[in-house]
This record gives sequence, C-alpha cells and structure tokens, in this order.
Amino acid sequence: MGDSNQVQSVAKLSVRNITKSYENGENGKKLVLDDISFEVKEKEFLSILGPSGCGKTTLLKIIAGLMKPDAGKILIDGQETELGHNRVAVIFQQESLYPWLDVRSNIEFGLALKGMKPAERKMLSDRMMDLVGIKGLEEHYPHEISGGQARKTEMARSLIVSPDVLASDEGFSNLDAQTRNHLQEEFLRVWEETGSTILFVTHNVDEAVFMSDRILMLSNAPARIIAEYDIDLPRPRIRASSESRVFRAQILEVLRAEQEKVLAS
Repeated sequence: MGDSNQVQSVAKLSVRNITKSYENGENGKKLVLDDISFEVKEKEFLSILGPSGCGKTTLLKIIAGLMKPDAGKILIDGQETELGHNRVAVIFQQESLYPWLDVRSNIEFGLALKGMKPAERKMLSDRMMDLVGIKGLEEHYPHEISGGQARKTEMARSLIVSPDVLASDEGFSNLDAQTRNHLQEEFLRVWEETGSTILFVTHNVDEAVFMSDRILMLSNAPARIIAEYDIDLPRPRIRASSESRVFRAQILEVLRAEQEKVLAS
C-alpha cells in the first residue's frame, strides 16, 4: 500500500474544460473551442496540431492570459491563472519586434517596464543573446537583421522574463525552409539548455514530429482533441528516419480525414 501522505506531482500547465465562442452576426455565436482539456508536464515539449482555422491561436491566447474563455480554467503549477497574467511568454507568427528599438532594447523591454536597473538588464540580455546565438547584434535594429535573427531575438525576449511556459504560435511559419530547419534545431538546443516547458502550436507535421515529446491533434472548428501521439524517438532526431515517417503518415491520415469532413459538409 502506498504512503497516504505522499504528495502527488502537479502538472506544470493544466488546461481544463476550455470552451470559447465568437459572435457570428445574425447567426448568433459560433463555437470555436469545445471543452478542451489536457496537461503539460514540467520540461515537456508539447505540440498542438490541427487544420487551419480550427482555433489553435485562440486556445493559445487563452492559455497566455490574453483572452478569456467562456468556460473552463487554466492552471500553472496547480494555481488558477487570471486574465492578463504573465506566466506564459509567446512567440507569435508575425514578427513583433519594436522597429524603433535595437536588438538589446527589444530583449530588455519587459525588464525595463518592471524597473530593473540597466546593469542587471545588460547582464541578463548578454546571457540570453549568447544562449540563442545573436551576440554581436546588440546595436542592430530589426530592419538590419535577418528573419531568423529576428526570431532568435524574440526567443531571447521571451526567455529573459523567466516564464513558467514558453509558447510559440506558428513561430517559424514565415521563414524559408533552410532557415526554418536551422531555427528548429536552435530552439531545441535552447529548450534542452534551459529546461523550459514548451507549448508549440503549428500546422507543420514534419516540424511537430521532429521537435515534440508529445503531439495533440485538434479537429476542425469547433475544436476538440481527437488524437494524441507520444513521439518516443531518441534525440537528436533524424528527420528522414523510417520511425519519423511512420508518425508523419499516421498524423497526416487524421488531418486528411478532417479536411474531407469540411469538403463534404
């Protein structure tokens, strides 16, 4: 018999019964998220896949405290979050750097708002720039750096505030294939070095299989969780391995079935 006083582990992130609708003009409300629940473990890399327009970004905004659900709640380390919390840092699909600030100032922006002293901000931003591989770009402005360097700057800006969960919303989708592959590998390196808990929203099946510990599949809107995959492949992974191809084939078949439902409706 187990010890009745043993403390059970608490999930890093718990998403419980999240439901969300949008106003739909004369047709009333349109249900977008339908009773979604899942948990993310400490230091886990979880990806969320689903058809375009199914509600992935809406779900991420609710988790990050940027939007209020109609029902359900978000817990981090067992504590319920509120609208406007700052425990999840998000790298968005569209570049979000401030064009009037240089790379260092963009990275330090959140710390400056908190009133942290310049010397301490510099120490932390030096560490983050070294970690993500953009040292030497401190005084460059966003228009002077590449798309990949901009994404690394956003990564550093997110990590510097020590979030409980680092999230990405299609963070690499607007990049060329070579840059995207490189950033995937860099993102994994940073994840392993920091021990962060990752929530990664993507529609790219290859990317999800290459990077994730686990993948959740959402249906077409209203989104529900319809499949879950434990990607139990050794790291570092080989993109073209037979094992990776098996996972990709399984996931693509489920996606294809969802798309056929839309065409048939």
